[in-house]
Amino acid sequence: MSDSDAPLRVILAEDHTIVREGLRALLSARSDMSVVAEVGDGQAAVEAATRLRPDVIVMDLGMPLLNGVDATAKIREQAPGTQVLILSMHSSEAYVRPAIRAGAGGYLVKGSGLSDLVAAIQALGRGEAFFSPAVAKILLQESRRPEGAQASAPAGDNLTNREREVLRLVAEGRSSPEIAELLSLSVKTVEGHRGRIMAKVEATNVVGLVRHAIKIGLVSADE
Repeated sequence: MSDSDAPLRVILAEDHTIVREGLRALLSARSDMSVVAEVGDGQAAVEAATRLRPDVIVMDLGMPLLNGVDATAKIREQAPGTQVLILSMHSSEAYVRPAIRAGAGGYLVKGSGLSDLVAAIQALGRGEAFFSPAVAKILLQESRRPEGAQASAPAGDNLTNREREVLRLVAEGRSSPEIAELLSLSVKTVEGHRGRIMAKVEATNVVGLVRHAIKIGLVSADE
């Protein structure tokens, strides 16, 4: 964490340029925060966090190349001193639970006021958690479940990391040859992954795969 008198070092990870620039303008006007980088995809977010070791990274869930959940997990592994604040338009359990499991320390729903964003960044900078009311309600409900009871996992949560990568790329509209090139695999191997994914998520076509990718937070419904 930063020295108590030093500005909090923040990275903005948001693929919509106008949103990212707006956040930067708002935060840069403050003396207690310094935006040290801004990126437009999940892979760049991981690389920037690993290189710059900011106090907080504000992460959109629906990021290209690497979605916000998987980027969060990588950041928490490679730069454990960096706290991740998820900024998302979604507040349902299907989006919240994977983000928290990945290591996000805060979850703020888009549409919240600037004061909430500032408070969230400050809280994470102190090592505390911060959640929008709707998100906090979900977490409270989970804490009240009887001991040993678990929420049912969304279909597709049992995918391997490689299968998650393949599913994300399929949902982004990539063909099997494109996926093979991006992941340095053979087309036959990619097709094998697709078949196993379809069996696990009980999908019969690409539309079903896309729906499940959205359901488990690999891609955003607004992409």
